[in-house]
Amino acid sequence: MKIGFIGLGIMGRPMALNLKAAGHELFVPDRRSLTDELRAAATVLSDAAAVAEQAEAIILMVPDTPDVEAVLFGPNGVTEGLTKGKLVIDMSSISPIATKDFAARVAKLGCDYVDAPVSGGEVGARQATLTIMAGGSEAAFARALPLFELMGKNITHVGTEAGAGQVCKVCNQIIVALNIQAVSEALTFARKAGADPAKVRQALMGGFASSRILEVHAERMINRTFNPGFRIKLHQKDLNLALSAAREMGMALPNTAIAQQMFSVVTALGGADQDHSALVRAIETMAGLESS
Repeated sequence: MKIGFIGLGIMGRPMALNLKAAGHELFVPDRRSLTDELRAAATVLSDAAAVAEQAEAIILMVPDTPDVEAVLFGPNGVTEGLTKGKLVIDMSSISPIATKDFAARVAKLGCDYVDAPVSGGEVGARQATLTIMAGGSEAAFARALPLFELMGKNITHVGTEAGAGQVCKVCNQIIVALNIQAVSEALTFARKAGADPAKVRQALMGGFASSRILEVHAERMINRTFNPGFRIKLHQKDLNLALSAAREMGMALPNTAIAQQMFSVVTALGGADQDHSALVRAIETMAGLESS
């Protein structure tokens, strides 16, 4: 298949290369940030419209809702190059409400639209083990599934309405943030009380408190390896989606709001581009412990 891929950052780059490795033809828009590896693997075109003209399926993996809107509908955007029957797959994590509007506008052009945000970070993107949560019609999902299988392992068609995948991703980000906060508090409590956080983690890994966050992110907290797998500023964006949608629905997400404030503390400490496991720095700072 001829695949256009727009958004070749930390996660998009390995996702696109996995598709290329499987034998698909890759088209990307020209950017100064394109690596030599990508330039060698893909046909580089002038802009998103040119990519959409050449591709049968166009995948987006950009940071936020305004970025998706600009790529789709802005000058020289994807919709300027679409023709009837093409497939648009948005794998970004954005507003479920905006997604419904974007899908409707693309549908008017006679094209399918699937929203399919992912979880798994850079490691999952490189290893093609991402969790993929998709929304869209049965037919559109069926078209996208062979591509998803080259990028992920846990693939779920959450619902037939556009935005269902984005709702699921927001739920994922709430759970991940609160688990990171819980592990941060536990390890900081251990440290403040004079126990070895590494030994505490080791003990907890064998009990009911065991989790993927305790396994991976607690180790990052202990070793202070906060190079980004998933940046704090991006998790903040996702929690903003959760909190704004909750306000619209008239419901409270109290612990999500607290986690967002903890991320804001780390941002104030200069950590916006650190991995989200660096939330522990906020808890340590409030405990009067040295944090770096």
